[in-house]
Amino acid sequence: MDIGVLTTSVSDESLADAFAYLSEQGVDAVELACGGFVGDDHLPQDEYLDDPDAQAELQDRLEEHGLYVSALATHNNPLHPVDDRSREADRELRGAIRLASQLGVDTVTTFSGLPAGGPTDEVPNWITAPWPAEHREAHEYQWDVAEAYWSEVAAVADDHDVNVAIEMHPNMLVYEPRGLLRLRELTDDRIGANVDPSHLLWQGISVTEAIRLLGNRDAIHHVHAKDTKVYDHNAREKGVLDTTPYTEESERSWLFRSIGYGHGEDFWKDVVSALRLVDYDGALSIEHEDSLTSAREGLEKGIDVLDRAIFESTPDDAFWAE
Repeated sequence: MDIGVLTTSVSDESLADAFAYLSEQGVDAVELACGGFVGDDHLPQDEYLDDPDAQAELQDRLEEHGLYVSALATHNNPLHPVDDRSREADRELRGAIRLASQLGVDTVTTFSGLPAGGPTDEVPNWITAPWPAEHREAHEYQWDVAEAYWSEVAAVADDHDVNVAIEMHPNMLVYEPRGLLRLRELTDDRIGANVDPSHLLWQGISVTEAIRLLGNRDAIHHVHAKDTKVYDHNAREKGVLDTTPYTEESERSWLFRSIGYGHGEDFWKDVVSALRLVDYDGALSIEHEDSLTSAREGLEKGIDVLDRAIFESTPDDAFWAE
């Protein structure tokens, strides 16, 4: 496995400077954003798509700093009920798939999206319970919308030999591992998971068991390294479905934290071991969203933890079992 970074946390740097900085920190891989909520500061599609010269320059910069691209990222809502919003998200996603293929990158990371609760609604509706009955019916409608859309996108991805790695994220239709597997079964194996522990942790989901569930079905296409801390003194009073603004840190039930500040090094060693047990050998792409520290300090402390947790060698033969 390799240490990677989603470069949105260093988007204030030029691409060349960001690559130089990350390489100096011992990073192996970069995940480059090219649209949607994550922006496109380092990889605007209109500058790189169908432009061999720009793509060659990017490859030269990567080689100069000993980096490779683990995935292209375009996180948006292609199932949005407002046509302009869904069309833009769909354009970004299809463009990212094409660009990944042209760059020789095998994965695009994204969200599942979230439809409205019915065909005449205009606001996405995150449904978390089957009662009253109209919620169950709305949820069934949403899955019909998702199946139709993602079946089409899976075919496009297959045409370009690219996997789509969906980050399981609350306020999206797919927010936990069994929902991810449902979408995969409704479409095909091009649809898989971008396993981001942070969103699983605050929902109370075991990250290592999620890895085993998904990995044993070959459903892990990419992994984010991102931590979360649940603050029990607030969670005991209001639970973890918390709408408090992220900027009001002391009032929140949970916060995204730098690697090692939500869970210790032993946790991350368990994550790495679980990934090895299911034969994942790609990047652990650090996504920094810790509001209690700077991006540089958060990245560097996270890299330090992962550097000790990740195995660099392949296993020897089990000589002691012979």
